[in-house]
Amino acid sequence: MQGDETREDRSGGPSPAQLDDLRADLLVDLRSVFLGRLLTSVEDVEPFVVDWRRTWRGDCLAVVQPDSPADVAAIVQWCAARLVPVVTQGGNTGLSGGATPSFGSGAVVLSTTRIRAVRHVDVVNNTITVDAGCTLAQVQEAALAAGRLFPLSLAAEGTCTIGGNLATNAGGTAVLRFGTARELCLGLEVVTASGELWDGLTGLRKDNTGYALRDLFIGSEGTLGVITGAVLKLYPLPAVREVALLAVPSLSDAVGVFQHLSAGLGQQLVACEVLNAACVQLVHANTATRSPFSVDTPWLVLVEVNSMRADQSARDELERSLAGLLDASRISDAVIASSSAQSELFWALREEVSEAQGAAGPTIKHDVAVPISLIESFVERAHTAVSSVTSDVRFVTFGHLGDGNLHYNLSPLPDGDPLAFRALQDRFNEVVHDVVRACGGSISAEHGLGVLRSVEADRYRSTTDRKLQHAVKRALDPHGIMNPGKFLPAATNH
Repeated sequence: MQGDETREDRSGGPSPAQLDDLRADLLVDLRSVFLGRLLTSVEDVEPFVVDWRRTWRGDCLAVVQPDSPADVAAIVQWCAARLVPVVTQGGNTGLSGGATPSFGSGAVVLSTTRIRAVRHVDVVNNTITVDAGCTLAQVQEAALAAGRLFPLSLAAEGTCTIGGNLATNAGGTAVLRFGTARELCLGLEVVTASGELWDGLTGLRKDNTGYALRDLFIGSEGTLGVITGAVLKLYPLPAVREVALLAVPSLSDAVGVFQHLSAGLGQQLVACEVLNAACVQLVHANTATRSPFSVDTPWLVLVEVNSMRADQSARDELERSLAGLLDASRISDAVIASSSAQSELFWALREEVSEAQGAAGPTIKHDVAVPISLIESFVERAHTAVSSVTSDVRFVTFGHLGDGNLHYNLSPLPDGDPLAFRALQDRFNEVVHDVVRACGGSISAEHGLGVLRSVEADRYRSTTDRKLQHAVKRALDPHGIMNPGKFLPAATNH
């Protein structure tokens, strides 16, 4: 469609009024193929063409909100027949621009938020089958109502959708114990780029009857198809939950804390998070949340321990582990939450860092993963590399210590020049990601590539890796209509 318009423009083409008429006829045709909502006015479309951070903005032919997976298939068939791009969007909480349409693409934004039924809960098989438009919180609540736990947990869980979580292979705070969204998914239902509905909604934990098609769509950011449903793993509810906040002298000590707790607590250790003093200072300055320790404490480690035993054993084991860490001078102080309210307060200290940093001014974010054994080396080398670019920088480092995923963020100093700082973004990205690569890490741990990191990721690919990535794209989306310009560099998407 976009190509036809370009050719008409070169030869004089129709008038603006004629183009409006052609668009109106096209939308009437689209309206006839599905049940649900069709949004076309500037006001109605606005929330769907700008990302959550308001960093990327685009436009679209229309926004469609179908009522069922069958309607999704009909819409994609319609788009495929006319080579109209499809940009799938869930809760629009992504941080990499992966769900934002591009300007001038003529795309249809396909919002899944009206497809949100909990289809089935199987407490014997420990699975839940849900529509892709269910919010993460809705899935958690349905699991809880059945006496089970769905462990994926994110700050945006009240808004983000399970389809989006799977499309980006979301991580969250419990990856240490339960894995990423990929590990929590047993089966998928997907509308392919041709508009066919693939039913892979299996609840099996063992199935060796073909290629793992599920894993191709998980983490593909809507560039291969539209996820419409999923079968997810459930777990027994823990009887006891203990949360502790630890004051730690150094990042090396923080890694030592994780090793010690992992050895002593095993699978009872559900989360192990880390944040530096700058994080605490920003939270104190921009939110009502307060740390029980001095804001000058170099590092904090937040741990959560779950137990199936409804007694004091988990707390006793945690206290013994912390006493050993104090004796070894790995930690300088520790507080175990005395109530659920205090547990939530400790978690808020960690989860409000991003919001607090944004409120303080410009932020340059790096969502990276390195082997846990190299975390200290990475941070030291990255600090040196960034400081060689400018001394006007504040290091805001926090993340998931237990799985090696750090949010290595940068801000200008309080009295620095925000515009000059922002102008250095590309250079910061280059030096930080070169260190990540040297450590054998990933430049996108859980936020996805979208448009933010697609070109950078391609720069670090081997020739063979690049060929395989594009071969998958061509095989499953031969016309390149699924979320074009995202995930893989736009020039070589197809």
